[in-house]
Amino acid sequence: MSIMPIAQLVMGAVYKNDCPQQPYIPIYLMVMGIITMLSLFSTMAYNSGSLGIVCSGLVSLFLFCWFIAGNVWIYSIYEPNYNKTTTSVEPYCDKTVYLFAFWTTNLSYILLGLVMLCGCCMGLLSCCGD
Repeated sequence: MSIMPIAQLVMGAVYKNDCPQQPYIPIYLMVMGIITMLSLFSTMAYNSGSLGIVCSGLVSLFLFCWFIAGNVWIYSIYEPNYNKTTTSVEPYCDKTVYLFAFWTTNLSYILLGLVMLCGCCMGLLSCCGD
């Protein structure tokens, strides 16, 4: 679970100035990576108690809002100008950082869909098993 946040942090940091078309994309990746790692560590450290539950809830709410903002930033420029050397008026966004952000966001939706599908299947199995 911690590989993706580390990759997001590294990609955002390495390419932090390489997406003038939407400069929030590298920032989105860095913040998402940092907050997700902190969330994972805090969940392990505070898995019980009201303070831990409140902190976990606040972090989850922030991550949800940040994820929505990232969706707006990423999908609003689809498909960006990848060519840094073009003389076009439109700014560019590095292909590596953009596609990384795009596909990690898509992967989040795919995983959410799989979790929901598995949940529905488990619910149906538990109903049929009774």
